[in-house]
Amino acid sequence: MNPAEWLVRTAAVQPDAPALMRGTALVADYRGFAQRAAAIGGALVAQGIGTGDRVALFMANCTEYLELLYGIWFAGAAAVPVNAKLHPAELASILEDAGAALLFVADDSPLPGITTRQIAVSSPEFAALRAHAPLPAPQPLSADALVWLFYTSGTTGKPKGVMIGAANIEAAALVYFVDVDAVQPGDAALYAAPMSHGAGLYNFMHVMRGARHVVPPSGGFEPDEILDLAPRLGNVSMFAAPTMVRRLVASARARGLTGEGLRTIVYGGGPMYLADIIEAVAVMGPRFVQIYGQGESPMTISALPREVIADRSHPDWRARLASVGRAFANIELRVVDAEGNTLPPGEIGEIVVRGAPVMAGYWRNPEASARTLRDGWLWTGDMGTLDDAGFLTLRDRSKDVIISGGSNIYPREVEEALLSHPAVAEVAVVGRRHQDWGEEVVAFVVSEAGAAPDEAALDAHCLARIARFKRPKTYVFVPALPKNNYGKVLKTALRARLEGA
Repeated sequence: MNPAEWLVRTAAVQPDAPALMRGTALVADYRGFAQRAAAIGGALVAQGIGTGDRVALFMANCTEYLELLYGIWFAGAAAVPVNAKLHPAELASILEDAGAALLFVADDSPLPGITTRQIAVSSPEFAALRAHAPLPAPQPLSADALVWLFYTSGTTGKPKGVMIGAANIEAAALVYFVDVDAVQPGDAALYAAPMSHGAGLYNFMHVMRGARHVVPPSGGFEPDEILDLAPRLGNVSMFAAPTMVRRLVASARARGLTGEGLRTIVYGGGPMYLADIIEAVAVMGPRFVQIYGQGESPMTISALPREVIADRSHPDWRARLASVGRAFANIELRVVDAEGNTLPPGEIGEIVVRGAPVMAGYWRNPEASARTLRDGWLWTGDMGTLDDAGFLTLRDRSKDVIISGGSNIYPREVEEALLSHPAVAEVAVVGRRHQDWGEEVVAFVVSEAGAAPDEAALDAHCLARIARFKRPKTYVFVPALPKNNYGKVLKTALRARLEGA
């Protein structure tokens, strides 16, 4: 079904319930939220945008984000939320691949190299969309209709569009109530992590239940702001990357706070070290739930519930706390060898999953789809082990992805940017543990003969080609890269060198 139907139903039953908020200030109740979405949908249809079309969003968190998402779905189109931190060149590549009919941005500042028609939410044109004659009802959608096109990158760095259909969204939303958390009308979903990613996917269950949707006044993640805001809102749920959890706990501890007003903090998207979650529970109590997922199975591979995270009585509590929990109720999960044979408990293999939330495939990329989806199973590229009770522990990421501050950074993309500098002969990019960000980017650089590139020049070169958060934080100049007999760079040796340092 069309996700916009959930908004219509809630608005019919709870029209006066607060829906969209900036901090504690009310922006719209559910009646107004639904009316704005229906009007935006009507304006899109009037412009020839409808079922099957793609509409992109490139902006930081704001209440307009939700208005636009549901307006897009009212029209029957698919939303393409794009990381607002990306470089315009990266955005342009995604827009071209998606064939986006329209792009919504935060303001009228020009984006170089973007040819897709843009509408700024600060413009009179957006105000006119809100004032358009509303659609009487959302356009009907089939179960396999594309509603969310999420762009991720593989090891090659080339963006791939993950096709999430209406039935995928429905399955992911409904299983949240089973394996993650209950939601009540008086609750508040706080969007401190980017709405273009996992945090945005958590809107559905809160729309279904008529809860509040709150964007912090800063528009992002500020620990002290959240700690001050949560008691005033009450019953707050939020998604946070492990780095965000660490910063939030540090601020709470420094201020002698326990997280009053925060009911549930769902964390995922990167490694949470055992010592960090032990401290988090000690400081803030049983407020935490862990999820493990990918864009290809959005937030829905496994979950570690709050009662397990807070338990210190079970003989295996440390091992369970270091895991990512057990498979979601509508997910089958196995650990397999290279041939797809199921491995016994305790043996490391690749994690494969199948179930209702798993994507239909990659947009216009049948080769990548065939590699990743085999006989109905999603091959995640992550390595792990299962124990006898079904608890999954991640052991390594086979794709060398660096996760910094909750954002994925793909080494090949950074390497290609650096290799286009005339003074760089070879380069290998790896992640190094960082106390605040989880990991940081380190580039090992071999210079061309007679050349001597400096860090400032390489930084400027990267910033002209990729997003700022992807650039290396450290450059290590080496005479040669370690390689095996086949000429493959041994990144394990580079990581070991960093650990040793």
